[in-house]
Amino acid sequence: MIKIGLTGSMGMGKTTTGKVFEKLGCAVWDADKTTHKLYSKGGKAVTAVAKLFPSSVENGSISRSKLKTLLRNDPDKLRDLETAVHPLVLEDRQNFQNNTKKEIVVFDIPLLFEIGADKDMHKTVCVFTSYENQLERLMNRSHGSEQYFKELLSKQMPSNEKCERSDYVIETSTLTSVEKRVKEILKDIETQKHA
Repeated sequence: MIKIGLTGSMGMGKTTTGKVFEKLGCAVWDADKTTHKLYSKGGKAVTAVAKLFPSSVENGSISRSKLKTLLRNDPDKLRDLETAVHPLVLEDRQNFQNNTKKEIVVFDIPLLFEIGADKDMHKTVCVFTSYENQLERLMNRSHGSEQYFKELLSKQMPSNEKCERSDYVIETSTLTSVEKRVKEILKDIETQKHA
């Protein structure tokens, strides 16, 4: 099994790129989707998060918007939240890895380098696009202000640094360019495997 870590800042095109990898026969695990699942009613993280943030619970699931507000007011609690949720996310990732039959598995992890998950991967891929494209995508997706997104992005490793640390980079301004680049990467990995 070849493990590829897929990363990039928000609004850079990770989800779209992940879908292209999937279309081309790879298994794709998505950290954000996993967190959503863990926070949903009956999800494994609900009890742990509810202990830390009782007011974030809504109809048996964790309200991400309430959680964001609570964390904004008390940023020191983020470490506690990560301590509670990260092991559950990791467990889900390992289960996915153990149960897939695909030869190439792509792990879509926004904070790949920040949490050190790159060390578990054979190859790393970073997606990027222009700041204008990124901002437009973020605004269309969640209608926040530019200031709000700048604040969020300032908490992540700068995009250029992620790109420098990655084995491959994918410019995501068009779907065609993404598909072309993913094919090149898979071909390169295939070639290295037989080298």
